Amino acid sequence: MKYAFIQAHQTVFRVRVMCRVLKVHHSGFYGWVKKPLSKRARDDNRLIGLIKQAWLESGCVYGYRKLHDDLRSLGETCCPNRVARLASIAGVKAQIGYRRKAGFYGGKPAIVAANRLQQDFKVALPDHAWVTDITYIRTHQGWLYLAVVIDLYSRRVVGWSMQPRMQMDLVLSALLMAVWRRKPKQKVIIHSDQGSQFTGHEWQKFLGAHNLEASMSRRGNCHDNAVAESFFHLLKRERVRRKTYATRKDARQDVFDYIEMFYNPKRKHGNNGLLSPVDFEQQTKMKSQGV
Repeated sequence: MKYAFIQAHQTVFRVRVMCRVLKVHHSGFYGWVKKPLSKRARDDNRLIGLIKQAWLESGCVYGYRKLHDDLRSLGETCCPNRVARLASIAGVKAQIGYRRKAGFYGGKPAIVAANRLQQDFKVALPDHAWVTDITYIRTHQGWLYLAVVIDLYSRRVVGWSMQPRMQMDLVLSALLMAVWRRKPKQKVIIHSDQGSQFTGHEWQKFLGAHNLEASMSRRGNCHDNAVAESFFHLLKRERVRRKTYATRKDARQDVFDYIEMFYNPKRKHGNNGLLSPVDFEQQTKMKSQGV
């Protein structure tokens, strides 16, 4: 194992330094290199190549569980522990470590709706309950604000809007996109926090005109809107934290790419049995049609 690690990282670190740190003799490593690889070792090297490819295709964000699922889809029969071991040797790991800054909650909201979800984020069918929230993205031009609407059934982002100011039009544009795209035939619960954008009369008027029913988190309780928080956590961990945006236009294009080209159609989601939101909805549609 130590020799394999040294071999995998010899282009990054000096061999003798790694041998000293790992407490092995460099002559033993060079002797191991000259020996023909066993069948197991050759297979490990082949799997490492597949793991690196799957990791790169994910945008360098997948951990070993999703990488294992990718290998299974290719017909490989290796176990998750082996994938974790080989990923560690290859220096492949999931993106982690984003924390949301603490906020200040003050003032009295204009209109507060009951919390109809009560942290129950499991729904049986699409377009029965949506969640919405706002986050911010730093650029050299200043802040870019992002509002999203997410379907709780598949965790698909069904509506989004990005603007340089956090005004009412930001959230209404995201919700309008969701209504236009999904065209729900029944009343939909739309859950938000108690921010001023969601408690004003204009928001309530829009909900009433489009057969939407308001639901709101308790004041200052982020767990009541955990699905939206989780999406923003992924977005910033997997994309925003890895970039420096010169302009709002650059940030807008990159966020669009993440949502529409990666997250919705490709990103494996634990809530969906490791299917992407789009694939999960397609599977549901095929089952309903008896396919």
